[in-house]
Amino acid sequence: MPAYVEQTSGAEVLRPHAEHAFAAELAALAAQDDRPRPDRWKLSPWAVATYLLGGTLPDGTVITPKYVGPRRIVEVAVTTLATDRALLLLGLPGTAKTWVSEHLAAAVSGDSTLLVQGTAGTPEEAIRYGWNYAQLLAHGPGRDALVPSPVMRGMAEGMTVRVEELTRIPADVQDTLITILSEKTLPIPELGEEVQAVRGFNLIATANDRDRGVNDLSSALRRRLNTVVLPLPESAEAEIDIVTRRVDQIGRSLDLPSAPDGTDEIRRVVTVFRELRDGLTGDGRTKVKSPSGTLSTAEAISVVTGGLALSAHFGDGVLRPGDVAAGVLGAVVRDPGTDRVVWQEYLETVVRERDGWQDFYRACREVSA
Repeated sequence: MPAYVEQTSGAEVLRPHAEHAFAAELAALAAQDDRPRPDRWKLSPWAVATYLLGGTLPDGTVITPKYVGPRRIVEVAVTTLATDRALLLLGLPGTAKTWVSEHLAAAVSGDSTLLVQGTAGTPEEAIRYGWNYAQLLAHGPGRDALVPSPVMRGMAEGMTVRVEELTRIPADVQDTLITILSEKTLPIPELGEEVQAVRGFNLIATANDRDRGVNDLSSALRRRLNTVVLPLPESAEAEIDIVTRRVDQIGRSLDLPSAPDGTDEIRRVVTVFRELRDGLTGDGRTKVKSPSGTLSTAEAISVVTGGLALSAHFGDGVLRPGDVAAGVLGAVVRDPGTDRVVWQEYLETVVRERDGWQDFYRACREVSA
């Protein structure tokens, strides 16, 4: 075990946490941030919003945008965390809910790792606390035997806690949060004690109601959450910008070619996804059928990143139609029965007739055959 720790501690991790990946930007913001900060916040609300939305500081430091979207959405989210209400980021899959929650926690608390991952099997202990059964059997109930959850740690230390996919957690486990969010107290009846939240504690939850198998939030829990809906990108240009930025970040970590080398293909992937998602071509002239999948921005990022890997390892390093065609097909055709018909119709009636898209059409036809 010590050898493993020594090996990984000095290695470059594949995906560093936000507070590490953007440590220089956070430090620059903290150094020039002279606005009031809530207790235990690393930055003021204004600086947190600047960190997410991007900008240029008085000393010339450029803060890169982490979220491309309406400014008011970010301002409401940040302001919510400065109050005693928890924040629920709601939206379709791929609208950057997890990404935004991570960066909010990194900017507010300097630590985005207090995380509860919601699944159908998430137990109550993941939100409240568990027990070290060896200690419990040896010494009986006590603080030494108690294993705090990320929520308990956040309450005790005044930190921001993240709960991912809240609606995937069983309803009875979800409701464990009600007392925590309303009373700011976590009872420990086995010890006759409680943990009271200190200033700085708050919670960011994410959820979407598009996926199958979700659990509705109770009205009691909803009342304790301020809901902010993250929309899909308003325009094609905004979505292209988001995809280009994220692919470039991911590509650098994987030593792939830079995204600008494939700007044309990024534009085509985004255009296809938007038109199939909206059921209408970009010029508004032709209605098209929509497939069963969401075709989100996150999926577009995945398709382009996969295409870059293909071009780097099996091509000339330049992103071309043949590199993204298989990824587009896989994203669109989730149901081989109905989605394949939708895709073939779109390919023949829209893509085939579009000027400058013949290479893309041929590549898609080849992988669709």
